[in-house]
Amino acid sequence: MLNKESVAFIFDMDGVLVDNMYLHARSWVELFRDYGLKGMAPDRYLRETAGMKGLDVLRHFLDPDITPAEADRLIELKDFLYRVMYRENMQPMPGLEPFLDKAAGLGVQLGVGTGAGARNISYTLGIPGLKGRFSAVVGSHQVRQGKPHPDIFLRVADMLKTDPSRCVVFEDALPGIEAANRAGMKAVALTTTNPPEVMQRCDGLLDIAADFSTLQPENIIDGLLSGLNKQEQSQSQPCRNI
Repeated sequence: MLNKESVAFIFDMDGVLVDNMYLHARSWVELFRDYGLKGMAPDRYLRETAGMKGLDVLRHFLDPDITPAEADRLIELKDFLYRVMYRENMQPMPGLEPFLDKAAGLGVQLGVGTGAGARNISYTLGIPGLKGRFSAVVGSHQVRQGKPHPDIFLRVADMLKTDPSRCVVFEDALPGIEAANRAGMKAVALTTTNPPEVMQRCDGLLDIAADFSTLQPENIIDGLLSGLNKQEQSQSQPCRNI
């Protein structure tokens, strides 16, 4: 029988731990404008590439042949602009801190799997309310393939010593939900980047919420374990002649 201590919660960072995705989108759009892509709305970034590695974003919008070195230079420019925009307004997502407190009290392992780079990770996870909360943190610079590939979430699960089937991913972006599915993990979708009607079409969801104020860790755990126990029972059923 599975127990609560065997469960891990893995959080995307931007748009999940903090409600900052629109500022990321604005900073990308400002960068694109300087490089000739004019008239692009921030919603297009959110819809097409939110959650992906910066290199993949640049290859999608600007130049499919951009080199990693040139991409790193542009990503640093974009991230600096983002940090300037967000510096005075950064705070945890509503309801997040009591949610994390309750989850930790239930013995749930807590990790972060994000498409952000090292500097933005340090910047965001260092704010009051988030610092020191997570036992494992993996960014895009630590894996070969970013979301929608499962590498980031699988590495967090490995660091937390938790089987992927016992991990729940909290995500706001479609590539992140796909990455969770491909990792064999269930997910909770936050609607900070995509509206509920878009998220409802995703597979493998335990819940959909605007933020953490309506989410209860014990309900998410029960939903995960109930599904796993049903799966175990179906696999253990003896064969019957028909």
